[in-house]
Parts: sequence; structure tokens; C-alpha cells
Amino acid sequence: MSVKKDFYANLSKSLLGKFEKRRFEAYYCETKDEALKKALEIIPEDSVVSFGGTMTVKEIGLTEALRNGKYKLIDREEARNAEEKAIITRKAMDCDYYLMSTNAFTSEGELVNIDGNGNRVAALCYGPKNIIVIAGMNKLAEDRENGIWRVQNVASPQNTIRLERKTPCAITGECGDCYGDSSICSQIVITRRSHQKGRIKVILVGEELGY
Repeated sequence: MSVKKDFYANLSKSLLGKFEKRRFEAYYCETKDEALKKALEIIPEDSVVSFGGTMTVKEIGLTEALRNGKYKLIDREEARNAEEKAIITRKAMDCDYYLMSTNAFTSEGELVNIDGNGNRVAALCYGPKNIIVIAGMNKLAEDRENGIWRVQNVASPQNTIRLERKTPCAITGECGDCYGDSSICSQIVITRRSHQKGRIKVILVGEELGY
């Protein structure tokens, strides 16, 4: 018996109801393989699909599955230079399905995200017809305040190391409240409900994924 597995499964029962109360379409998958299967069930073939810089989507194998499947990808990783990347990123705002994770989610069913460039939170707020948020249960936070703390002191330091940014948090492991060019924390967005019912689909996964 896996204590953590059972704990996550039990906890998900109340979390799904809280997400659904806020007009999200919510699912729970015990493993990343189940999460991959669920995401592919949601996305019809021939859909226009895009995504930002999400490690979670890669970790469950969804990025690879889409590239090998019958989908129309708007993939900024195919860009040959910064100008092409900017053009592709803007095109993603009009896709059928936009894939992302969330930096944190609260025990009351809210999404907490901090973004640098802003394209990820922009898509979450408005643009793509559907948003699929895939998040490991390790990203659970008690409330908004703790969600923001988690992003600034757990997710952002690791992302700055991954992106090779010279920020205080990349060196110390904790938020330095920096304002320089290397900062990846420009927008703080709390999503308390899905304005269009079911537009935002949340897949919680009973594993530790992403940062």
C-alpha cells in the first residue's frame, strides 16, 4: 500500500468538487500515464494545439504524443530565432487547446501563477478556446498567499536555474524580490473561476511533476 498514493486520491475527491464549483472541468489521475491518456481523450485529432514552457506537459509525454499525432501544432520550439519565436507565441493565443501547468493551486480550487513574459497567463485568461492545466499534487498550497510563496520560493528558483538566469533566487534558493532583466516574475495571476464554464480543464495527477 502506498500511503501517499491513497492520501492524494482521497484529497482529490474534495479538490475536484471545489474546482467544479468554480466552473472548471476537473479530473484526477493517479499516474502520469493516466494523465496522458486523459489529455488525449479531451483533445480531438486535427485540433490546433499549443503550449508554453511547461515541464509537466513534457514529463507526462504529452508534448511528444502531440508531435507524433494528427494535430496542428503551434510549437515555438521550432522557431529558428527570437523573432520567429515571438510570432509563434502570438499565434498560440488563437489555438483550440492551450496546454500548461500551474505554479500552484489552492485547497479551495484556485490557480496561482507568476509569469515573466506573460504569454502563459495571457492564454489562461483569454484567447485559446480551451485551456488544459496539468498539475502534480505537489503543487497544492493552502491558500493564495501560500500559493504565491510557493511560486516565489519553490518554482521560480528552480525555473531560473533551468533557464540559466542570473537572479538572486537562482543563487540563494529564495525570492529576492528582484526587478532586473533576468527576473521571470512580472505578472501574478489568481484564477478564481473559469469565466466560460468548462473552458479551463484541470487534470490533477497523483505524482510529483514539474516545479
